[in-house]
Amino acid sequence: RVVESGGGLVQPGESLRLSCTAHGLFFSITSMAWYRQAPGKEREFVASISTDGTTTYADSVKGRFTISEENARGTVYLQMSSLKPEDTAVYYCSCDSKRTILSSPLRDWGQGTQVTVSS
Repeated sequence: RVVESGGGLVQPGESLRLSCTAHGLFFSITSMAWYRQAPGKEREFVASISTDGTTTYADSVKGRFTISEENARGTVYLQMSSLKPEDTAVYYCSCDSKRTILSSPLRDWGQGTQVTVSS
């Protein structure tokens, strides 16, 4: 299973760090990512990181958010800086992993953690 933590209420311009850990039996993790869903909107991609360290960001968070990982621990972080009210959303972590050496990657989702940016 995938477990997120670190959400909360912050003021505009402040920073917050989210953590996500993948628990369970799997052969290897191929990538981990963060998505978010604001009220009344669809879930959207935020950032991802693959096992070779390649990172990808949504245009809306480039330069403000940084994704990093501790692959050996199946843990990924999302450092969020210069937060804006429009960053308010439930943030979900996803983990793509292979259960066996021959299997295709499967995606697991966390339950989400609320981030609220408000003065």
